[in-house]
Amino acid sequence: MSLQSHLVELEKRHQAIEKEIETELHSPSSSDLRIVELKRKKLLLKDEIQKLQAAPKPERLH
Repeated sequence: MSLQSHLVELEKRHQAIEKEIETELHSPSSSDLRIVELKRKKLLLKDEIQKLQAAPKPERLH
């Protein structure tokens, strides 16, 4: 898997978690513990995305 496709997959997972958090926040039976867990996962994904984006790009051979 290329770096770019990996980043796209991580961003999709990040967005899915964001939607899940929104759903939980608007649900009358939402669990605070579940919301905290989802936010933690979202933050970990964001950190991983930023780390990969900041990594030096390998030079291409000509």
